[in-house]
Amino acid sequence: MDWNVFQVLLWLIAGLVSFSFSLGNARVWTSIAVGFFLILLGELIPQAIPYLPGHTIPQIQMMGHIIGTIAILAMTHGFQEYYVFSKTLEMEGRRRYVYLTTAVVVCASLGFVLINPAPTADTVRLVQVVENTNWVFLALINLDMLRKIYLNVKGSPIARGFLAFMAVFLFIFLWKGSALYIQVYGLDHLAMHFPFRYNFSLLVGHLGSILASLSVGATFLYLARLLR
Repeated sequence: MDWNVFQVLLWLIAGLVSFSFSLGNARVWTSIAVGFFLILLGELIPQAIPYLPGHTIPQIQMMGHIIGTIAILAMTHGFQEYYVFSKTLEMEGRRRYVYLTTAVVVCASLGFVLINPAPTADTVRLVQVVENTNWVFLALINLDMLRKIYLNVKGSPIARGFLAFMAVFLFIFLWKGSALYIQVYGLDHLAMHFPFRYNFSLLVGHLGSILASLSVGATFLYLARLLR
């Protein structure tokens, strides 16, 4: 099976588990779960393009990378909210506002893409670099945020769930970091000159994505059982 197709299937499962979790639990989890669900859309759109009739439409590929950026921003906001909740036990807002805000941001991004000239291959690549850069640096920020949350809730049954999320972001860092490394150094264009670096980076990226998707699904299933 093709690596990309396999990863999309795993993220399909992880994304559906994440979305189901967002519907059945407290509001404070919503942004986190929605962010992980958006990874499914962000990965599915660009990865499935070669198999879709509209694979020549650059706007579709660009939207995949934009949704990927929205995903990491949403879950980072969610973990920030949870950190505040772990300190104060106070929550603000309603679950439907998270869904509505996310939908509005995605629709506004789509409108922005459609009213502008068709993106070139260089433009799409630049947007992907921005996406991967956000993932890499916000993954590091979320690791520290999760450490702080764990220290605040380590006496509770769900504390191990935040340790599991730390593993998730470590895998995500490897996944997106290897992709960013390839892009920054142009290894995809220089593969014949640096075959080991390129192939090793691809392998790390594929393994990081697979382990991240598996750990995301497992973490939400574990938390769902604890929060019943």
